[in-house]
Amino acid sequence: MNDRPDRGELLEAVRRFLIDEAVPALGGHLGYQARVAANVVSIVAREIELESGQLEAEWRGLAGLWGAQGEPPKDTDALRGAILAWNEALGEEIRAGKADSGPWRRAVLDHLRRTVDDKLRVARDRPS
Repeated sequence: MNDRPDRGELLEAVRRFLIDEAVPALGGHLGYQARVAANVVSIVAREIELESGQLEAEWRGLAGLWGAQGEPPKDTDALRGAILAWNEALGEEIRAGKADSGPWRRAVLDHLRRTVDDKLRVARDRPS
């Protein structure tokens, strides 16, 4: 692993090249495709930047819904696996009507709202 430039700096260099050099030089359909590519690079950079915190926040939200104690797994694959399992169970509970009313409904809605907001932060574009 290199110290500098880090992966975020490398992605930013690619994005800047696409926006500053490729888009103006290409124009038309290829310029549009270069702009789309720059946007994809930005999304990937935000995923890398935000992933750890978002996974931990989602795990903690789900742990709260299920009444689980402890800390999230340190291994990213194990963390994703735990989140997936809890989300599958949550979907089953929602389909069974267990989140249709009462305090658990409010807790589920709050968790889902926070989780979706976090995921949308990845998709939102920053100004150039």
